[in-house]
Amino acid sequence: MDDAVQHDETMPFRSGFVTLVGRPNAGKSTLINAVIGKKVAITSNTVQTTRHRFRAVLTRPGFQLVMVDTPGLHKPHDALGEELNTSALKALEDVDVVAMLVDASKPIGTGDEWVAEHVRSAKAKRILVITKIDLATPEEIEKQKLAAEGLADWDGIVEVSAQTGENVEAFVGLTESFLPEGPQWFPADMDTDQSLEVIIAEFIREKILREFREEIPHAIGVVAEELEYVRAKDMYRIFAIVYVERDSQKGMIIGKKGAAIKQVGTQAREDLEQLLGCKVFLDLTVKVKKNWRRDLNQIRRFGYGEGI
Repeated sequence: MDDAVQHDETMPFRSGFVTLVGRPNAGKSTLINAVIGKKVAITSNTVQTTRHRFRAVLTRPGFQLVMVDTPGLHKPHDALGEELNTSALKALEDVDVVAMLVDASKPIGTGDEWVAEHVRSAKAKRILVITKIDLATPEEIEKQKLAAEGLADWDGIVEVSAQTGENVEAFVGLTESFLPEGPQWFPADMDTDQSLEVIIAEFIREKILREFREEIPHAIGVVAEELEYVRAKDMYRIFAIVYVERDSQKGMIIGKKGAAIKQVGTQAREDLEQLLGCKVFLDLTVKVKKNWRRDLNQIRRFGYGEGI
C-alpha cells in the first residue's frame, strides 16, 4: 500500500459505497472532483452531462470511500433519458450511504421531491447535502435547508461549496462515519474505475457541451476509437469519433473551415495532456448516426446508462 495511506493495523479498516443523487446540475460531479482533489468527472451546465455511472475512489489511512456518480434524475424524453434514469436508480441499491444533493441557489421543486421519494426507499444511511453555498446568502441557505429537511428522514446534513472547497472535508468526514468495517476494494492509487478510453471520450464531450449550449449537446456521443502510446516520443496518439444525429449538426460541430472542431480539439488536448502527463496528438472525426438517442442498443454501445 502507498505510504500516504498506511493504516494502523490495530484499528479496524472501514470501507463502503456512497451514491450521489440529485436533479441535473445539483453539483454531483463537481463535488466528486473536489473530494478526489483532481478532475475525474466532467462538468457543465447542460442536462445529461453525466451519462456514465462510475465510481470515484478516495483512500486514506483507516478507510476507503467509493463514491458513485450518477446521471441527474429527470423526466426522460427519449430512450437515452430513460436509460440514464434507470442507471441512477440502480445506483441506490446495495450501497452504504445515499447522499442527496440539493442546490442552495434554486428553490426546491417537484424534481427534488421525486428524487427524495426514491431516496426514502433506499436501505442505506441518508445524507442531505446542500450544495453551491457560495452562490446563496446565509438566509437563502437556511431557508433551503429547512425546506430540504422535510424531504426525508436524514442521518446527517452538511452544507458545501465544491467550488471554494468549503466543508468538502466535512462531507468526507460525515460520510466516513457511516462506513462499515470492510476490505479495501480498490488499489490505494486508484481514483476512478472508468477506463482510460471512457475518460478521454468524456473529456472531449465536455468541451463540446461548453462550446454548444443549445440543442446539439444532447445529440452528441463520443467514442475513443484508437489509443496508442508512442514511447519514443512520449506521446499518446488518440483517434476519436464525435457522433451527431443530423447532417446540420455535423456542419455546426465542424464549423467554418473546421474552426469549431479545431477549438474543441485544442481545449480537449490541454485536459488530456494534464491527465496523461505527456504530449497528445488528437484526431477528431465527426459522423452522423441518425436518432441514436432513441436506439437502446446504440446507447449501450456508447456505454451510457447501464452501458455494455
